[in-house]
Amino acid sequence: MIKGLKICGVSDPKTLNFILNHPHSPKFIGFITNYEKSKRFVEYKKLKQLINVDKKQVNFTSVLVKPSDEILEKIKYLNFDYYQLYDVNPERTEEIKLKYKIKIITAITVSSKDDVNEYKNYSNISDIILFDSKGYHKSEGFDHNLLNGVPKELNKMIAGNIQIDDIPNFRNKDFIIDLSGALEDENGKKDINKINKLLNMSSKYET
Repeated sequence: MIKGLKICGVSDPKTLNFILNHPHSPKFIGFITNYEKSKRFVEYKKLKQLINVDKKQVNFTSVLVKPSDEILEKIKYLNFDYYQLYDVNPERTEEIKLKYKIKIITAITVSSKDDVNEYKNYSNISDIILFDSKGYHKSEGFDHNLLNGVPKELNKMIAGNIQIDDIPNFRNKDFIIDLSGALEDENGKKDINKINKLLNMSSKYET
């Protein structure tokens, strides 16, 4: 059974409100905090207002690529439970975790088995290891079979162009499943109907 869902790239109040009030709300919602190349990027003032809500039981996650001290200081009082870090080495990851007293999702971008094995450098620091594609915001995939040797006890998340109809394929896996692009319409906006379908479907396969 899967360990839960993360819906990433939420950027508007209507979508956020729908997710938070859904009977099968996800465990995580991700907000693109400093990666301006992404169409899902949320500018600071808008972000501050957007996430100033009752999160219910959902963990709010700040998605950060090589975050500077400036952005970390700027967001430190915002309503986040986790920082999801891309391109941050283990030493810097530990420094951020300790300084800001925040839970950490370390994102490892994968195209080979060597990439997967990077998790070993973070397993004693990070709370969750996310295995993602090299595409970042482009919703690219990677060969999930590369993860077959990852220990069962590792708290792990998987992303990379996962589609709604792929969810049943993960029913025997112990991953948190992270979706973004699969939940968008042709204009790149989050689609409430797709989100509803995902949340209803995944509830059948969650622990």
